[in-house]
Amino acid sequence: MSHYSHATFSTSAPDIRHLEQDSGIEVAFAGRSNAGKSSALNRLTRQKSLARTSKTPGRTQLINIFEIEEGRRLVDLPGYGYAKVPMEMKLKWQKALGEYLQVRKSLKGLVVLMDIRHPFKDLDQQLIAWAVERELPVLALLTKADKLKSGKRKAQLLMAREASLAFCGDVTVHAFSSLNGLGLDHVERVLDQWFEYTPPAESEF
Repeated sequence: MSHYSHATFSTSAPDIRHLEQDSGIEVAFAGRSNAGKSSALNRLTRQKSLARTSKTPGRTQLINIFEIEEGRRLVDLPGYGYAKVPMEMKLKWQKALGEYLQVRKSLKGLVVLMDIRHPFKDLDQQLIAWAVERELPVLALLTKADKLKSGKRKAQLLMAREASLAFCGDVTVHAFSSLNGLGLDHVERVLDQWFEYTPPAESEF
C-alpha cells in the first residue's frame, strides 16, 4: 500500500500565520486554477474526495494541509491565474502563496501542475524559475494527459522538457493523468525521495 493513501485532511488556512508548526517535511502542489491539483492529490492518495474538486476554476482559495503521518504533509496551494476572480481576491491569494513559498522552512519540494495542452505559461515559468533560484526541487507535472493520443502526448512532453531546460535548467517533467493514473509511479518516486522514504533496492540488471 502507498504511504500517500494514509493522508488525512489536517487544516485550511488563509495565510501562513494560521498554519501549524513549521517542522518536518512538506511537499506543495501549485498550479493555475483548473490545472487539476485537487484531482491529482485525490489520485495520489487513492481517495476520491480528500481534496475538493470543482469544475469552477478558482475554488482553492486557502492553503490546505493533508497529513500523511507525523511530520510528513502534502500541501494544496491556492490556484493562480484565473481571470474572472476579482483583483482584490487575486492579490490576497497570491500574497498567501508567495509568503508560504518564501517563509515555510519545512517545504522540501514543489509540484507545479500544468495542463499538458498549455504548459509553461508566464506564471508557471515565474514560479518554477523562482523555486529553482532558491534550490527548491521542482516536479513539473503535465496534467490531463489522457486528453491526448500517445504520439501527441510524447511530442508535448518532449517539447515541455526542452522548454524547461531553456528557461530554468534541471527540472523533472512528467506527463500525468488523474483519470487513468498515467505517470503516478513517476510522481511517487519523486515524492518518496523528497519525503525521505527509503526506496526499495533495485537491481541494476
